[in-house]
Amino acid sequence: MRVVVAMTGCSGIIYGVRLLETLKQVDGIITYLIISDTAKKILKLETQYSLEDLRKISYAIFSEDDMMAPLASSSFNIDAMVIVPCSLKTLSALAYGLSQNLIVRCADNVLRTRKKLVLVPRETPLSDIHLINMLKLFRRGAIILPAMPAFYHNPRTIADLIDFVVGKILDALNIRLNVYTKWGTI
Repeated sequence: MRVVVAMTGCSGIIYGVRLLETLKQVDGIITYLIISDTAKKILKLETQYSLEDLRKISYAIFSEDDMMAPLASSSFNIDAMVIVPCSLKTLSALAYGLSQNLIVRCADNVLRTRKKLVLVPRETPLSDIHLINMLKLFRRGAIILPAMPAFYHNPRTIADLIDFVVGKILDALNIRLNVYTKWGTI
């Protein structure tokens, strides 16, 4: 399975990092990372991870402005894409087909070829414009998966909350791992 993970410029970059770490542990999954310039800054601001750390857990890394990357073409075969965290700017560009960077171009290719696209918006509150854009993308086939951890499993650490969201992303990709406690298994 070939999965593109894209990280955009909003808080919650740790969700993307943890997703990459988790996918790295699964045999047969190759991950390609696209990271925006703002996401690189947020990586330094919110975590102890470096871009070099992300290189170790990704098959290849691309910059958002690399429109000559193989991922820019719908003929480059991938199985799924996750944008985590997904800024509302990126979500809006995708809703309106504004493929001005590699993240939106690749996501548009995923939608056009009917592959699985998971969008993990983290921003709040949402306006009617954001909700309309989410609805447009949902109707085009995207899975809208806001970074909203649950508390029924009595999380003890921030890592437990992060793993809950990552586990939901994995579920959306049909990758069955025991990353979080599911309802009814407590």
